[in-house]
Amino acid sequence: MNNYEFINVEIKDRVGIIEFNYVKKLNALSECFIQDILHALIVLNVPEIRCVILRAPKGSKVFSSGHDINELPKTKRDPLSYQDPLRILTRTIQRYPKPVIAMVQGSVWGGGFELIMSTDIVIASDKSTFAMTPVNLGVPYNVVGIHNLIRDAGLHVMKEVIFTANPITAEKALKIGILNHIVPDDELESKTLEIANLICEKAPLAIEVIKEEMRVLCEANAINPDEFERIQGLRRYVYDSLDYQEGLTAFFEKRKPNFIGK
Repeated sequence: MNNYEFINVEIKDRVGIIEFNYVKKLNALSECFIQDILHALIVLNVPEIRCVILRAPKGSKVFSSGHDINELPKTKRDPLSYQDPLRILTRTIQRYPKPVIAMVQGSVWGGGFELIMSTDIVIASDKSTFAMTPVNLGVPYNVVGIHNLIRDAGLHVMKEVIFTANPITAEKALKIGILNHIVPDDELESKTLEIANLICEKAPLAIEVIKEEMRVLCEANAINPDEFERIQGLRRYVYDSLDYQEGLTAFFEKRKPNFIGK
C-alpha cells in the first residue's frame, strides 16, 4: 500500500489511513502531493474500506501549510481555476462515497483549511491552530472555495477569520462549528479511530447515499449566471492587479507586502 512518494497508506481493520509524507514542504498542497492523495483515495474505494482518515505524521507541528505558492500562476491567470489540483481534491473528497475524517495535529494554513472543511468530520489536537490566508498574498479566492469555508461556520466569524488571516485556536474553531472534537495530542489517534470504527459498524450503502444527499442539499444555493459572471470579473481584476504581484513577490522575498489597492 505504500507505493507513494509523498504519502503513506495504512489499513486498520476497515479504516484506510492516508498519512502525509511531504515534510520537506510542510505538507504544502503541491500537485505531486495531491496526485498521491487522489490515487490513494481511488485505491481505498473498495467495499472492504468503510472510512478514510487524512492525517499528518505523529508529532507534526504543521498539518498543512496550504496551497503551494510556487505553483500559483505568476502571470494574469486565475490562481484557483476549476482544474487547480486543490479544487480537484476538495471536489473528490466531497463526492467520495465513504466518510473522510480529518485528523488534525499541528497548524493548518490557507488551502489546508479548506481541505479539512471539505472532509466530513474534523477531529483536532487542542494545540492545533487554523488560519485562512489568501488576503496575505492578494489572492482572490474562488466562489466554491469561499462556499466551502462559510457553509459550516458563522458568517460573521468566518469573515473575521478570512479578512484578518489571523490564526484561531482549536477551542475557538470548535465553538464556531469548524471542528467536531478537540482532544489532547496523546488521545488524538485513539479518538479518531474510535469514531472511524463506529462508522464502520453502520450500513455503508445508507451512509453513502446520505452523504451525497447532504452534499447536494448544502450546494443547493442558486446563483444566477449574471452574478456569477460579475464575480468572476471582479476576481479577474484582482489577479490582474499590482497587489496580486506584490503579494507573491513579498512572500518569496520573505517580507511584509505593501498593498496599494491597485
